[in-house]
Amino acid sequence: MRRILVGLLWLVHFLPTRAVAAIGGATGAILFWLIPERRRVTRVNLEKCFPGMPDEARERLARAHFRAFCRGAVDHALLWWAPRARIEKLVRIEGLEHLRALMVKPGGKPGGPPLILLVPHFVGLDAGATRLACEINATSVYSRQKDAQVDALLHLGRSRFGDQRNFSRQEGIRPVLACMREGRPLYYLPDQDYGPRDAIFVPFFGVSAATIPGLSRIARVARAKVLPCVTRMLPRGAGYVLRIEPPWDNFPTDDLAADTRRMNAYIEQRIAEMPEQYNWMHKRFKTRPAGEASFY
Repeated sequence: MRRILVGLLWLVHFLPTRAVAAIGGATGAILFWLIPERRRVTRVNLEKCFPGMPDEARERLARAHFRAFCRGAVDHALLWWAPRARIEKLVRIEGLEHLRALMVKPGGKPGGPPLILLVPHFVGLDAGATRLACEINATSVYSRQKDAQVDALLHLGRSRFGDQRNFSRQEGIRPVLACMREGRPLYYLPDQDYGPRDAIFVPFFGVSAATIPGLSRIARVARAKVLPCVTRMLPRGAGYVLRIEPPWDNFPTDDLAADTRRMNAYIEQRIAEMPEQYNWMHKRFKTRPAGEASFY
């Protein structure tokens, strides 16, 4: 069955981009009813983060998220198999000059400080990674997938262009730091609940959320600059826009919790611009403070 699904996905990449998007949206509308566990998680997350939103509006947002999420998933047919020219047309980059300006030393020679791209879990993050690989060599940290074939395809999609270095979370941070010191920006996704280990509780939409303070820690150890990087899915199959913002001032500080709160506050701002595109299917509030009941 897995090979059949992968084969069907491969066939999809021959279709026009708008047709691919339509298939993804329709798949999301169907899966909203076929996977009740993720539907329930999405509803709980939206209720916790938007308690003042009318029930009907939250339900519309939940359905829109499933459509966006599945459209992003089906778009992997393009990310994994479409030619480079089509990827470059699919994803437009804004703000690349902020990154390039920091990747050179005074005088124009290659170098500069270590760099971290802060990449929250929006549905376009893999589209952004594949497009950015057409421009620079970077490094990233990923979570190994239980399905080996899916894991291999994700790795392929993020490394098919250029000379990208991807490390699993199990390999630790040392090889990542080495790559950063070689001049490879870190494409970093630190905003999910990975359990209580190394996490601190900071607000996310006013709800205490276990959050890895890795952005601040890595920036301090590597003496790196942090540039927010968000990829937005455009409507009606028009592709994506990858936006790289200028580096943050006064980051990191000596206050790990304050730095992590700043990260979450930034993500909240971007969610306000495209709430259906954040990964609400993830159990963002899975880890609770001692004595507090599970939300899920």
